[in-house]
Amino acid sequence: MQLRLRTSLTSHEYVTQEAWREASLERCPLHPDGGCAFARHGTYERVEPPGTRVARWYCRAARTSFSLLPDCLASHLSGSLAEVEEVAARVEAAPSIEAAAVELRPDITLLCAVHWVQRRSRRVRLVLVAALTLLPVRFAGCAPRISDVRRVLETDAALRAIRQELAAHLSSVPAPVGFAPHPGRGGGKRAGLQHGVGTDSS
Repeated sequence: MQLRLRTSLTSHEYVTQEAWREASLERCPLHPDGGCAFARHGTYERVEPPGTRVARWYCRAARTSFSLLPDCLASHLSGSLAEVEEVAARVEAAPSIEAAAVELRPDITLLCAVHWVQRRSRRVRLVLVAALTLLPVRFAGCAPRISDVRRVLETDAALRAIRQELAAHLSSVPAPVGFAPHPGRGGGKRAGLQHGVGTDSS
């Protein structure tokens, strides 16, 4: 299960300071009164940014692991929230998805680049729709676009701000901001609760 690590660090600062070493989860989220043999369970590595690790804990009674994802990193996608947001913003400004893909990922084939861009931009749109739905007054008259949300929140870090604003709802907010399991992912209810032990997806 993924949980939020509140921090003002950028992804670069998080890595260079090895901030996962200072991450703390004092009690088990499932057994706040203890008795479940809750303990720190090392870290797992993220693909991007290079050198990133995320602190993890394990509840023996529930056979469930918990990780603290810092505010600077995207959930269920590699990289930082800022990088994912920039992809969505560039797609909004580009004449076509193909044009954005060529600009953003000239290192891979066009088909792969389009898929890479679409995956991120579609997930960002789901996050924006969720934010507008959960906070209708805050985002009154706002369209589910990065440019509009940045204007309302008065920040260039809209996704990070949304994670803060929706802190109480992150378990039901889609990635890359929230921690809800991706629609269509198999494995039933427990798959949505259990945090994977491998690297993050690309």
